[in-house]
Amino acid sequence: MTVGQTFAERSKWTDKAVYAAGAVVWRIVDGKLRILLIHRTKYRDVTLPKGKVDPGEMLAETAVREVQEETGIRVSLGVPVGVSRYNLASMKQKVVHYWAAEATDDAIRASTFVPNREIAAIEWASVKKARERLSYPVDHEILDFFARLVEDGALRTFPLIVLRHAKALSRSEWDGTDAERPLADRGRRQAKSIVGPLRAFGVRKIVTSDAVRCVETVKPLAKALDRKAVRTELISQDAWEDGSSDLRSVVGRRVRSGKPAVLCSHGPVLPGLLSEIALATATIQGSYLSSAADLEPAAFSVVHLSATNPGSGIISIETHIPKV
Repeated sequence: MTVGQTFAERSKWTDKAVYAAGAVVWRIVDGKLRILLIHRTKYRDVTLPKGKVDPGEMLAETAVREVQEETGIRVSLGVPVGVSRYNLASMKQKVVHYWAAEATDDAIRASTFVPNREIAAIEWASVKKARERLSYPVDHEILDFFARLVEDGALRTFPLIVLRHAKALSRSEWDGTDAERPLADRGRRQAKSIVGPLRAFGVRKIVTSDAVRCVETVKPLAKALDRKAVRTELISQDAWEDGSSDLRSVVGRRVRSGKPAVLCSHGPVLPGLLSEIALATATIQGSYLSSAADLEPAAFSVVHLSATNPGSGIISIETHIPKV
Protein backbone atom coordinates (compact mmCIF):
# COMPACT_ATOMS: atom_id res chain seq x y z
CA MET A 1 0.00 0.00 0.00
CA THR A 2 1.14 3.52 -0.61
CA VAL A 3 0.65 6.61 1.44
CA GLY A 4 -1.99 8.93 0.04
CA GLN A 5 -2.29 12.43 1.44
CA THR A 6 -5.45 14.51 1.52
CA PHE A 7 -5.38 17.86 3.27
CA ALA A 8 -9.10 18.42 3.33
CA GLU A 9 -9.07 21.83 4.95
CA ARG A 10 -5.49 23.04 4.60
CA SER A 11 -6.18 25.71 2.01
CA LYS A 12 -8.15 28.83 2.76
CA TRP A 13 -11.72 28.81 1.63
CA THR A 14 -12.88 31.39 -0.87
CA ASP A 15 -16.29 32.97 -1.48
CA LYS A 16 -15.78 32.21 -5.16
CA ALA A 17 -16.59 28.54 -4.51
CA VAL A 18 -19.42 26.51 -2.98
CA TYR A 19 -18.20 23.76 -0.65
CA ALA A 20 -19.89 20.44 -0.07
CA ALA A 21 -19.09 16.97 1.22
CA GLY A 22 -20.38 13.43 0.86
CA ALA A 23 -19.41 9.78 0.87
CA VAL A 24 -19.19 6.59 -1.10
CA VAL A 25 -21.28 4.50 1.29
CA TRP A 26 -20.61 0.78 1.07
CA ARG A 27 -21.60 -2.55 2.60
CA ILE A 28 -20.93 -6.24 2.06
CA VAL A 29 -23.98 -8.31 1.07
CA ASP A 30 -23.50 -12.09 0.82
CA GLY A 31 -19.78 -11.51 0.40
CA LYS A 32 -20.24 -8.94 -2.37
CA LEU A 33 -19.48 -5.22 -2.25
CA ARG A 34 -22.39 -2.85 -2.79
CA ILE A 35 -22.39 0.96 -3.20
CA LEU A 36 -25.24 3.25 -2.16
CA LEU A 37 -26.67 5.49 -4.89
CA ILE A 38 -29.38 8.12 -4.57
CA HIS A 39 -32.04 8.92 -7.15
CA ARG A 40 -32.87 12.61 -6.85
CA THR A 41 -36.45 13.72 -7.44
CA LYS A 42 -35.92 17.26 -8.74
CA TYR A 43 -32.98 16.59 -11.04
CA ARG A 44 -34.04 13.08 -12.17
CA ASP A 45 -30.47 11.88 -11.82
CA VAL A 46 -28.44 9.26 -9.96
CA THR A 47 -25.53 10.39 -7.85
CA LEU A 48 -23.61 9.89 -4.61
CA PRO A 49 -24.95 11.31 -1.33
CA LYS A 50 -23.57 14.77 -0.68
CA GLY A 51 -24.61 18.29 0.30
CA LYS A 52 -23.47 21.81 1.03
CA VAL A 53 -21.59 22.83 4.17
CA ASP A 54 -23.80 24.50 6.77
CA PRO A 55 -22.51 27.64 8.54
CA GLY A 56 -19.89 26.71 11.14
CA GLU A 57 -19.48 23.13 9.92
CA MET A 58 -16.25 21.41 8.94
CA LEU A 59 -16.26 19.15 5.90
CA ALA A 60 -16.20 15.79 7.70
CA GLU A 61 -19.18 16.86 9.79
CA THR A 62 -21.06 17.86 6.65
CA ALA A 63 -20.41 14.51 4.96
CA VAL A 64 -21.88 12.49 7.84
CA ARG A 65 -24.87 14.80 8.25
CA GLU A 66 -25.70 14.81 4.53
CA VAL A 67 -25.47 11.03 4.22
CA GLN A 68 -27.88 10.64 7.11
CA GLU A 69 -30.27 13.29 5.83
CA GLU A 70 -30.39 11.85 2.32
CA THR A 71 -30.31 8.12 3.09
CA GLY A 72 -31.33 7.78 6.74
CA ILE A 73 -28.08 5.95 7.48
CA ARG A 74 -25.60 7.14 10.12
CA VAL A 75 -22.02 6.41 9.10
CA SER A 76 -18.49 7.03 10.33
CA LEU A 77 -15.97 8.19 7.76
CA GLY A 78 -13.14 6.08 6.44
CA VAL A 79 -10.43 7.13 4.02
CA PRO A 80 -10.86 10.17 1.74
CA VAL A 81 -11.62 9.17 -1.84
CA GLY A 82 -11.18 12.41 -3.71
CA VAL A 83 -12.47 15.87 -4.46
CA SER A 84 -14.73 16.79 -7.36
CA ARG A 85 -14.87 20.28 -8.87
CA TYR A 86 -17.34 21.61 -11.39
CA ASN A 87 -18.92 24.91 -12.38
CA LEU A 88 -22.42 25.93 -11.36
CA ALA A 89 -24.88 28.03 -13.36
CA SER A 90 -23.96 30.92 -11.03
CA MET A 91 -20.41 30.67 -12.44
CA LYS A 92 -19.10 29.68 -9.03
CA GLN A 93 -17.12 26.46 -8.71
CA LYS A 94 -18.53 23.68 -6.54
CA VAL A 95 -15.94 21.76 -4.56
CA VAL A 96 -17.08 18.44 -3.06
CA HIS A 97 -14.94 16.32 -0.70
CA TYR A 98 -15.73 12.60 -0.45
CA TRP A 99 -14.87 9.80 1.97
CA ALA A 100 -15.47 6.06 1.94
CA ALA A 101 -17.98 5.13 4.65
CA GLU A 102 -19.15 1.66 5.66
CA ALA A 103 -22.83 1.22 6.42
CA THR A 104 -23.03 -1.25 9.29
CA ASP A 105 -25.93 -3.67 9.67
CA ASP A 106 -27.09 -1.79 12.77
CA ALA A 107 -27.05 1.53 10.91
CA ILE A 108 -29.04 0.09 8.02
CA ARG A 109 -31.64 -1.40 10.38
CA ALA A 110 -31.93 2.01 12.06
CA SER A 111 -32.37 3.86 8.75
CA THR A 112 -35.29 6.28 8.67
CA PHE A 113 -35.35 6.77 4.90
CA VAL A 114 -38.64 7.16 3.04
CA PRO A 115 -39.03 8.65 -0.45
CA ASN A 116 -39.39 12.41 -0.23
CA ARG A 117 -39.33 15.62 -2.28
CA GLU A 118 -35.54 15.52 -2.55
CA ILE A 119 -34.72 11.80 -2.83
CA ALA A 120 -37.05 9.52 -4.76
CA ALA A 121 -35.16 6.29 -4.03
CA ILE A 122 -31.90 4.81 -2.84
CA GLU A 123 -30.21 1.82 -4.43
CA TRP A 124 -27.45 -0.63 -3.50
CA ALA A 125 -25.43 -1.49 -6.60
CA SER A 126 -22.20 -3.26 -7.50
CA VAL A 127 -19.28 -1.06 -8.54
CA LYS A 128 -19.90 -2.09 -12.15
CA LYS A 129 -23.61 -1.24 -11.97
CA ALA A 130 -22.83 2.01 -10.14
CA ARG A 131 -20.66 3.12 -13.07
CA GLU A 132 -23.60 2.48 -15.41
CA ARG A 133 -26.10 4.27 -13.17
CA LEU A 134 -24.22 7.41 -12.13
CA SER A 135 -25.22 10.47 -14.12
CA TYR A 136 -22.06 12.58 -13.90
CA PRO A 137 -18.39 12.10 -14.93
CA VAL A 138 -17.17 13.69 -11.68
CA ASP A 139 -18.92 10.91 -9.74
CA HIS A 140 -17.20 8.31 -11.92
CA GLU A 141 -13.82 9.78 -10.95
CA ILE A 142 -14.65 9.41 -7.24
CA LEU A 143 -15.88 5.86 -7.80
CA ASP A 144 -12.67 4.98 -9.67
CA PHE A 145 -10.56 6.15 -6.71
CA PHE A 146 -12.78 4.13 -4.39
CA ALA A 147 -12.39 1.05 -6.60
CA ARG A 148 -8.60 1.31 -6.39
CA LEU A 149 -8.86 1.15 -2.59
CA VAL A 150 -10.92 -2.00 -2.94
CA GLU A 151 -8.35 -3.55 -5.26
CA ASP A 152 -5.56 -2.67 -2.82
CA GLY A 153 -7.44 -4.25 0.09
CA ALA A 154 -7.41 -0.90 1.87
CA LEU A 155 -11.12 -0.24 2.26
CA ARG A 156 -11.83 -1.20 5.87
CA THR A 157 -9.78 1.13 8.08
CA PHE A 158 -9.64 2.77 11.48
CA PRO A 159 -8.34 6.26 12.32
CA LEU A 160 -5.75 7.48 14.79
CA ILE A 161 -6.27 11.23 15.15
CA VAL A 162 -3.46 13.48 16.32
CA LEU A 163 -4.94 16.65 17.80
CA ARG A 164 -3.16 19.81 18.91
CA HIS A 165 -4.74 21.42 21.95
CA ALA A 166 -6.92 24.48 21.39
CA LYS A 167 -5.77 28.07 21.91
CA ALA A 168 -4.48 28.53 25.47
CA LEU A 169 -3.80 31.64 27.49
CA SER A 170 -0.38 33.04 26.65
CA ARG A 171 2.41 32.54 29.16
CA SER A 172 2.41 36.28 29.81
CA GLU A 173 -1.25 36.07 30.88
CA TRP A 174 -0.69 33.19 33.29
CA ASP A 175 1.08 33.18 36.66
CA GLY A 176 0.91 29.46 37.39
CA THR A 177 2.88 26.51 36.04
CA ASP A 178 2.83 25.88 32.30
CA ALA A 179 1.04 22.54 32.76
CA GLU A 180 -1.82 24.34 34.52
CA ARG A 181 -2.26 26.99 31.82
CA PRO A 182 -5.93 26.85 30.70
CA LEU A 183 -7.64 27.54 27.40
CA ALA A 184 -8.42 31.06 26.30
CA ASP A 185 -11.99 31.99 25.38
CA ARG A 186 -11.21 31.27 21.73
CA GLY A 187 -9.78 27.91 22.71
CA ARG A 188 -12.98 26.92 24.49
CA ARG A 189 -14.96 27.80 21.38
CA GLN A 190 -12.55 25.77 19.27
CA ALA A 191 -12.89 22.77 21.60
CA LYS A 192 -16.65 22.79 21.09
CA SER A 193 -16.38 23.30 17.33
CA ILE A 194 -14.30 20.16 16.73
CA VAL A 195 -16.64 17.74 18.52
CA GLY A 196 -18.75 17.09 15.40
CA PRO A 197 -15.81 16.59 13.03
CA LEU A 198 -14.05 14.22 15.44
CA ARG A 199 -17.23 12.22 15.97
CA ALA A 200 -17.59 11.98 12.18
CA PHE A 201 -14.61 9.59 12.19
CA GLY A 202 -16.17 7.34 14.83
CA VAL A 203 -13.84 8.29 17.69
CA ARG A 204 -14.51 6.26 20.82
CA LYS A 205 -11.21 6.46 22.74
CA ILE A 206 -9.69 9.72 23.97
CA VAL A 207 -6.09 9.90 25.19
CA THR A 208 -4.73 13.27 26.27
CA SER A 209 -1.70 14.92 27.78
CA ASP A 210 -2.38 15.66 31.44
CA ALA A 211 -1.75 19.38 30.87
CA VAL A 212 -4.86 21.44 31.62
CA ARG A 213 -5.03 22.97 28.12
CA CYS A 214 -5.17 19.49 26.57
CA VAL A 215 -7.67 18.12 29.08
CA GLU A 216 -9.95 21.13 28.49
CA THR A 217 -9.66 20.67 24.70
CA VAL A 218 -11.12 17.14 24.78
CA LYS A 219 -13.64 17.80 27.56
CA PRO A 220 -16.55 18.68 25.20
CA LEU A 221 -15.82 15.58 23.10
CA ALA A 222 -15.70 13.34 26.17
CA LYS A 223 -19.03 14.76 27.31
CA ALA A 224 -20.63 14.21 23.90
CA LEU A 225 -19.40 10.61 23.81
CA ASP A 226 -20.18 10.03 27.50
CA ARG A 227 -16.66 8.69 27.91
CA LYS A 228 -13.81 9.53 30.23
CA ALA A 229 -10.62 10.81 28.63
CA VAL A 230 -7.45 8.96 29.60
CA ARG A 231 -4.92 11.47 30.94
CA THR A 232 -1.23 10.65 30.69
CA GLU A 233 1.99 12.55 31.23
CA LEU A 234 3.64 10.26 28.67
CA ILE A 235 2.59 12.55 25.80
CA SER A 236 2.87 15.85 27.67
CA GLN A 237 5.18 18.69 26.69
CA ASP A 238 6.88 18.69 30.09
CA ALA A 239 7.76 15.00 29.72
CA TRP A 240 8.85 15.57 26.13
CA GLU A 241 11.21 18.33 27.20
CA ASP A 242 12.74 16.49 30.17
CA GLY A 243 13.11 13.20 28.28
CA SER A 244 10.60 11.16 30.29
CA SER A 245 7.89 10.90 27.61
CA ASP A 246 6.97 7.54 26.11
CA LEU A 247 5.15 8.17 22.86
CA ARG A 248 5.97 4.70 21.56
CA SER A 249 4.03 2.83 24.22
CA VAL A 250 0.99 5.08 23.86
CA VAL A 251 0.94 4.83 20.07
CA GLY A 252 1.66 1.10 20.08
CA ARG A 253 -1.29 0.43 22.34
CA ARG A 254 -3.61 2.37 20.09
CA VAL A 255 -2.39 0.67 16.90
CA ARG A 256 -2.81 -2.76 18.50
CA SER A 257 -6.35 -1.94 19.60
CA GLY A 258 -7.48 -1.23 16.05
CA LYS A 259 -10.11 1.19 17.37
CA PRO A 260 -10.75 4.84 16.39
CA ALA A 261 -8.93 7.11 18.85
CA VAL A 262 -7.77 10.68 19.32
CA LEU A 263 -4.43 11.64 20.88
CA CYS A 264 -4.39 15.23 22.15
CA SER A 265 -0.99 16.76 22.74
CA HIS A 266 1.25 19.80 22.16
CA GLY A 267 2.87 21.34 19.09
CA PRO A 268 6.43 20.21 19.90
CA VAL A 269 5.23 16.64 20.60
CA LEU A 270 3.16 16.13 17.45
CA PRO A 271 6.06 15.29 15.07
CA GLY A 272 7.10 12.55 17.47
CA LEU A 273 3.59 11.11 17.63
CA LEU A 274 3.29 11.01 13.83
CA SER A 275 6.74 9.46 13.55
CA GLU A 276 5.81 6.75 16.04
CA ILE A 277 2.63 5.93 14.11
CA ALA A 278 4.75 5.52 10.98
CA LEU A 279 7.23 3.30 12.80
CA ALA A 280 4.46 1.20 14.38
CA THR A 281 2.95 0.54 10.95
CA ALA A 282 6.16 0.00 8.95
CA THR A 283 5.52 3.14 6.91
CA ILE A 284 8.35 4.88 5.08
CA GLN A 285 8.79 8.30 6.65
CA GLY A 286 8.92 11.50 4.67
CA SER A 287 8.01 15.17 4.56
CA TYR A 288 4.31 14.27 4.59
CA LEU A 289 4.67 13.56 8.32
CA SER A 290 6.03 17.04 8.96
CA SER A 291 3.09 18.53 7.09
CA ALA A 292 0.62 16.46 9.10
CA ALA A 293 2.30 17.53 12.36
CA ASP A 294 2.36 21.24 11.51
CA LEU A 295 -0.96 22.02 13.15
CA GLU A 296 -2.65 25.19 14.33
CA PRO A 297 -4.37 25.15 17.73
CA ALA A 298 -7.35 22.74 17.68
CA ALA A 299 -6.40 21.38 14.25
CA PHE A 300 -6.02 17.64 13.80
CA SER A 301 -4.58 15.09 11.39
CA VAL A 302 -6.43 11.85 10.75
CA VAL A 303 -4.16 8.87 10.08
CA HIS A 304 -6.04 6.02 8.40
CA LEU A 305 -4.74 2.49 9.05
CA SER A 306 -5.87 -0.88 7.74
CA ALA A 307 -8.28 -2.55 10.17
CA THR A 308 -7.16 -6.01 9.06
CA ASN A 309 -3.44 -5.41 8.69
CA PRO A 310 -2.26 -2.16 10.36
CA GLY A 311 1.35 -3.19 9.84
CA SER A 312 0.89 -2.68 6.09
CA GLY A 313 1.45 1.05 6.44
CA ILE A 314 -0.41 4.33 6.60
CA ILE A 315 -3.10 4.40 3.92
CA SER A 316 -3.94 8.10 4.05
CA ILE A 317 -3.50 11.24 6.13
CA GLU A 318 -5.83 14.23 6.08
CA THR A 319 -5.65 17.46 8.07
CA HIS A 320 -8.57 19.54 9.33
CA ILE A 321 -8.40 23.12 10.59
CA PRO A 322 -11.17 24.63 12.71
CA LYS A 323 -12.94 27.73 11.45
CA VAL A 324 -13.13 29.33 14.91
